[in-house]
Amino acid sequence: MARRQHRYFGFMALGLAMLSPAAGHAQDPDDLSPYKMLRSLQFVQDSVVAGDHSAGEMQRFMLGTIDERLRTADTSIYDDDRNVDAALIYTMSGGNPQTLEYLIAHDVNGYFDNRVTEVLRKYLSGKGLLVARMLEETAREYRDKKIGPYLALIGGNVLIATKPTDALSLYDQARLAAPGTIVEEAALRRSVAICVDKGMLDRGLAYSQRYARRFLHSPYASQFADLFVKLVVAHDRDVKPQDVVDILSFMDAPRQREVYLRIARAAAISGKPELARMAVERVQSLGAGTDNAFGPLADFYGGMAGLPTQDIDQAAKNVSGIDGKALSPRDQALQAAARSVAEQILRAPDPASLTQASDPNTSHQEITSDKAAANAMQPGAPGAHPEPVPGGVASTGQSQDTAPSFNAFVTTSRSKLDEIDGLLAQEGNEQ
Repeated sequence: MARRQHRYFGFMALGLAMLSPAAGHAQDPDDLSPYKMLRSLQFVQDSVVAGDHSAGEMQRFMLGTIDERLRTADTSIYDDDRNVDAALIYTMSGGNPQTLEYLIAHDVNGYFDNRVTEVLRKYLSGKGLLVARMLEETAREYRDKKIGPYLALIGGNVLIATKPTDALSLYDQARLAAPGTIVEEAALRRSVAICVDKGMLDRGLAYSQRYARRFLHSPYASQFADLFVKLVVAHDRDVKPQDVVDILSFMDAPRQREVYLRIARAAAISGKPELARMAVERVQSLGAGTDNAFGPLADFYGGMAGLPTQDIDQAAKNVSGIDGKALSPRDQALQAAARSVAEQILRAPDPASLTQASDPNTSHQEITSDKAAANAMQPGAPGAHPEPVPGGVASTGQSQDTAPSFNAFVTTSRSKLDEIDGLLAQEGNEQ
């Protein structure tokens, strides 16, 4: 860590020297080779994904400085292949795409590989699929070169939608060739995304563990957390709780509680009470002995998941036990829906709805005749009416003289539950 900080201060000093009007001739950017300047950019970008978010300003400065240097330098500097690689890596590291066009237009000596520049131009213009095969081949051809990890990364980005397995192979190539860098961070995060989309649980957990060990302080770590939650919730029956605990153990307690809360919420919405209960217990245990601000919210999610269970009384208390003002607007909507479900389940039945009008003077023969007629109306019985068309209005199974209070209860409850189902479905799509 001390060595990293020492190098960072060195690069900061280099950047300040470039900005200073009093800087000596030896420190003038016009005297620096592009490949030397690129090293500073790479270190700054790697520092950002390692958690030093203050390096973002230096990153912007370095991109602008390298851009100017590439445009103004004499073309003879590209006699050194390291400067050719530096120009290509700069382009693939967030540099100005127009600078690549400028360099290609002035490349009279053939310094740049036409295949590489062609795939980069197509990729940067949003037409990467047109050169997907060429990009894949070029990435593998240059795998042992300095530009190899970057070509593999953008190759994976192009293939992720059409050939996800090949994209994973390219991401593996990129991260193994550039460990601890912004390239590895992006490759790991996008590999998890593929595993979520394609249901690759084991590989997804393996990638997640690597990411958690290396890049928890990255500004993109929140995206990883969202993907990890989706992976766990989608495979709740196959994921071992200890696997989740092991992966999240690389985080400090506050970050762990936040991810467990996300798992509890998503599991509650998806109707997976066991997973929600596990996540809630982890939130509470991590906050034991402290002023656990996440505790009431965890109980709320646990209560939502517990509504269909036998302990519905406690679940209903947990749902109502948190002040709605402390919830986000989306969680306030969930609380209202959960309360409505609990009220419908706990409501005592109306005794009148359990009886039907009957005439005690009805003869046994009439009753038998009525039963025979009812049996004749069963679907499939001879002389029965056709079954209702799917999507049409089917009989509720109640006689027309059922108590009005029961009919009102059925209608109201059905409307409420339809409304709640729609709300929860919408919430699930937003996860």
